Amino acid sequence: MPFKDYFKNLVKFPKTFRDSLIRHDKPTTDRARSQTVMNNIFLHIHSTRIHRYTLKKTFSFGLGVISAASFFILVVTGVLLMIYYKPSVTLAYDSIKDIHFIVPGGRFIRNVHRWATNIMILSVFLHMARVFYTAAYKETRSFNWLIGMGLFVLTLGLSFTGYLLPWDQLAYWAITICSNIAASPRELTDLFGMTPFFDPGGMMKLLILGSEEIGQDALTRFFWLHCIVLPLAAGVLLSAHIWRVRKDGGLARPDNIKAKDFKGIPEDAKADRVFENAPQKTYGLMCLVRGKSPVVARGPENTIPSWPSLFVAEASLFMLTFAIICVLAYFFNAPLKELANPAVPENPAKAPWYFLGLQELVSYSAFMGGVGIPTITLLGLALIPYLDLEKQTLGRWFDNRIGRNVARNSFFYAAGVTLGLLAFTVKFGWLRNWYPDISQGVIILVNPGTVLVTFFVFWSFLCMLKYDSTRLSAIALFTCFIVSFIILTYFATVHRGPSWGFYWLKSQWPIH
Repeated sequence: MPFKDYFKNLVKFPKTFRDSLIRHDKPTTDRARSQTVMNNIFLHIHSTRIHRYTLKKTFSFGLGVISAASFFILVVTGVLLMIYYKPSVTLAYDSIKDIHFIVPGGRFIRNVHRWATNIMILSVFLHMARVFYTAAYKETRSFNWLIGMGLFVLTLGLSFTGYLLPWDQLAYWAITICSNIAASPRELTDLFGMTPFFDPGGMMKLLILGSEEIGQDALTRFFWLHCIVLPLAAGVLLSAHIWRVRKDGGLARPDNIKAKDFKGIPEDAKADRVFENAPQKTYGLMCLVRGKSPVVARGPENTIPSWPSLFVAEASLFMLTFAIICVLAYFFNAPLKELANPAVPENPAKAPWYFLGLQELVSYSAFMGGVGIPTITLLGLALIPYLDLEKQTLGRWFDNRIGRNVARNSFFYAAGVTLGLLAFTVKFGWLRNWYPDISQGVIILVNPGTVLVTFFVFWSFLCMLKYDSTRLSAIALFTCFIVSFIILTYFATVHRGPSWGFYWLKSQWPIH
């Protein structure tokens, strides 16, 4: 009877719903574990099996997972903050104050958002360095390196666009600096008298701010970029990035992994049944032949199902990242200064810490420090996989002993050159201090930023000639830029004060 069948179906509803949702058996067998990954929209970007070595803690340090976890935390906390935030120059600051002082838990959520931003930028930067130094950008992984570069740029863009939203003094003047950097190509067009009819700097500034001044148009642009456009773009690229790792054969790893390297890493319960003892002979089409064919010993040895080992590791890293961010958010508040006032400039007006290295170079030449050198650096990084085509073992830090020596020597070379140049400029100044009427063209071509780049490129070519290796040349150049960036960031953060003067300690700043 239909009525009786109705009640039977109602009783069976939990089971039938579960069967419609999960179309495989309990994940207790390899087949069911594989189906768990393949049939889940959130998990299928992973491969069904992974190599055990990729779970080694010191192999990747989980930097990619930390970056993705930070992005997820930023999305969730950003949505919560959007409930109370008002993107208006007359209401934005008060809405941030309401979040900070009135909304229950608002201060903590804002602090979590702020610290997740810093953790994401740091982890993305370190992840890129890890990929480079382990040569994980080579062969089929070259395009994924470009996707990673896009994610790096989007990460900086997300932070940059979010910096203006509080509409306080810190945000207003930091964005003022960045918008002036965007307009810095006028240095070049003014030099050639082209600005009246060709003004790329003015176009860039207008595109960013919507006008010549920072106001409602700029706030609206930054709000929509920060909350909708850039997060969507980052989500798409992040999915493609993880998917490409799977399609490229998993994380890059060495071929000759020793047994001791697997210590403490989970094993497959059925490992002894799958390619454990590789045969020494194979049968050809016509007769028995010596040696092994290309497919022998290349089965899933030392692999385990992604479920649950990989996902347990990812969940653990996510919880660890979230815990660290929560601890930092509890003890350290996100800064909030006075309401933005165009008539009262900050002194010193400093950009966010991850742009301070560039701001130090901008103090010598806005165009080269803010546009020229960053563009050259990004293009150089993007071209690395296509210029360095040497065949080598992937997944080894610095490749070998020679690579480690090159990285170490480059570290000391870059540190010496950067510190020496900074000491020289502090003590003696630069060309504009010596010759006030010097041409701007000379300042663009000859400034501490271009001098550093010249020294580093010279060192890179020297390493190429000495070792006859494009890979070692790339290691030398990459190391130089990282060391220089860290030193410049530290110098601008700690030793730059009012009017961008040099001070050993903040306590030495003049009292206004």
